[in-house]
Amino acid sequence: MYLFDEPVSAQMQELPLADLLRFFPFGYLLTILIETPVLLAGLPAKLSLKQKLLCGVWLTACTYPIVVLVLPAVFFGAPRWQYLTAAETFAPAAECVLFWLAFRQGPEITGPEWVRSFAAIIIANLASFGMGEILNHYGWFGLF
Repeated sequence: MYLFDEPVSAQMQELPLADLLRFFPFGYLLTILIETPVLLAGLPAKLSLKQKLLCGVWLTACTYPIVVLVLPAVFFGAPRWQYLTAAETFAPAAECVLFWLAFRQGPEITGPEWVRSFAAIIIANLASFGMGEILNHYGWFGLF
């Protein structure tokens, strides 16, 4: 074995696109159900309940197709950790940028409120990632 060889037992990213498409609507709804409560609690009080709920649906709608459909195709056959690193870095970073673009001109959000908002977005993404890993571990939905 060479220093940079992959371990033989490494889990590979090899889920067929048909399975990903079948999983997509369920996963999207589950992600919204997990992330939205975190955003409701973590986003600034200056945002209305409607705006916070919209963020729960909209931010996920913008990143979820890339995380679930595009990146698995890009990392097909690669070690799963590479896909997870890319996906779980992309999603919160993109959602923070989208949130900033949407609310930079709106209610006067202060510096600490921006930090809190970005932290809430990151925590929401970590929560949905964690639930996904739990479901993956138990082979739930028969896709992983």
